[in-house]
Amino acid sequence: MERRLTAILAADVVGYSRLMGANESGTLATLETLRSDLVNPKISEHQGRTVKLTGDGMLVEFPSIVNAVACATELQRGIRDRNARVPPDERIEFRVGVNVGDVIVQGEDIFGDGVNVAARLESIAPIGGIAVSQAVRDHIGKRLDLIFDDMGERRLKNIERPIRVYSISLDRPSTQETGSAGSAPREERPSIAVLPFINMSGDPEQEYFSDGITEDIITDLSKVSGLFVVARNTAFTFKGKTVEAPQAAKHLGVNFILEGSVRKAGARVRVTGQLIHGKDGGHVWADRYDRDLTDIFAIQDEITHAIVEQLRVKLLPQEKKSIGQTPTGNVEAYTYYLRGRQFLHRHSKSYYQLARRMFAKAVELDPLYARAYAGIADCDSFLFLHYNAPVEMDGILATSAKALALDSGLAEAHASRGLALSLQQGYQDAMAEFEQAITLDSNSFEGHYFYARACFAEGKLERAAALFERAAEIKPDDFQSLILLRQIYRSLGRDAEGEDAARKGIERAEQELNVHPENPRPAYLGASALVTLGETDRAKEWLARALAIDPDDALTQYNAACIYARLGEAEAAFDLLEDFIPHANHENKAWIKHDSDFDPLRNQPRYQKILELIG
Repeated sequence: MERRLTAILAADVVGYSRLMGANESGTLATLETLRSDLVNPKISEHQGRTVKLTGDGMLVEFPSIVNAVACATELQRGIRDRNARVPPDERIEFRVGVNVGDVIVQGEDIFGDGVNVAARLESIAPIGGIAVSQAVRDHIGKRLDLIFDDMGERRLKNIERPIRVYSISLDRPSTQETGSAGSAPREERPSIAVLPFINMSGDPEQEYFSDGITEDIITDLSKVSGLFVVARNTAFTFKGKTVEAPQAAKHLGVNFILEGSVRKAGARVRVTGQLIHGKDGGHVWADRYDRDLTDIFAIQDEITHAIVEQLRVKLLPQEKKSIGQTPTGNVEAYTYYLRGRQFLHRHSKSYYQLARRMFAKAVELDPLYARAYAGIADCDSFLFLHYNAPVEMDGILATSAKALALDSGLAEAHASRGLALSLQQGYQDAMAEFEQAITLDSNSFEGHYFYARACFAEGKLERAAALFERAAEIKPDDFQSLILLRQIYRSLGRDAEGEDAARKGIERAEQELNVHPENPRPAYLGASALVTLGETDRAKEWLARALAIDPDDALTQYNAACIYARLGEAEAAFDLLEDFIPHANHENKAWIKHDSDFDPLRNQPRYQKILELIG
């Protein structure tokens, strides 16, 4: 039996089933052309050997780790350049994993942990991105002048030890051609992070407005190809923290920091902004805008153009047009939309209803506001899903279709459509919509969160875990994804990661409770996480609080059943489950089947009767 140490590249096409379902012959032809024109020549150039091809993936080995990473980087950049001319729903994109390890050789094939880890890394890589192991990252060092982002320690399926994982930043180009000796230096783009603008309104409830302005400025700056802009989720880790600009710049690896504040009072708004050099903390630009609230979009546009001008970045014609576009011309509709989105993320019946009223008001003020239609569809979906509200499924589908008709490139609308389709058990079509949402916006919280829920309902726990992980990264104050991860990790035998997710989830849930003590969701989800950590007394206190806030809430009752099951109070758990079942839809029933919180009940006769009831 031959063994050798080798570098392994594993790659897989994202959304292959969706692409084949939409256009089988076209997808096969495009993939074959991509392989012959780009993939195979690059593999040969870097002395790689294709071990095997599947319909949508490949396994390649290289004699050198540097060759493997250089090939992966050039492939992904080359594919991204080709896709710039292709409609989003027709793009072929890969996830790539690279590992170095000992392999067993049998004929032309290779096996072993080195291969398995590469395959697992591929499964958690960003769409269009590359994930590598610690061993690969350490070996590369500064040889390829790449930037590696730490994704933390991960427990990968069927891999005994945890692996520290890094992703390679393709958005921050290297100063030299990757893997090419003696090439001319490449001009590096200016890099910037927009820190969360401070709410100066004196009312914590106005936080949604300052956050919305920050996100819109990040979105506009991200449209400028001559700039590297730190993603929203990364920048928002600094929310509520006092930090010097040079410190933030060093932490985020950028040249410049934009910070500011927002004061909204009646029909007036004051926005301040200052651009600071990350190296020495010097002010590059600063301005203050005292305007009518109706000028808020003009202010955002002026700030974006001021940054571009100060950093001497050239705007392409399409970028000028794109930055000038606004989601709505009605600032009052915009305000209602931002408020609705804030309420939606709290996930309780009263907040769904409140969020829906906000979105409906936005649509009333601007009947062409695509994002607001997507928000209405989401509220109706969750009211139907969790509370059996008398909502017509055809109506939800029509609302999401309206959002897409108004803006086919809106990630939120595709995520909403996917959620609505999953409620009708149209999972294949739903998955296609979720993939499209993530393709359009890799930082879409809704795209990842809704997708994760649908995967869990189908029993695809590994994929659900990866999606919930990403959702928790995208929204740093989201406690739900982390706490739902806890039970998935337990089912996957990843108990240490489950406990870590529980701890982080409790911290976020406690913060939410401090701000919104009337919301039962952080209380009952936090209680379930506390049980995971063995803090039973505290768990009972949090559960009692949730039941006191809203004892008739169906989700509170369901999660109370989960907690009682974990605490060994089987009869109380069964009583709540049996009361819940008449109101449960197919996804609720799927959660009962797959929820690891009910493991202590599964061998009891009463649980078997519950399984018969839910079918």
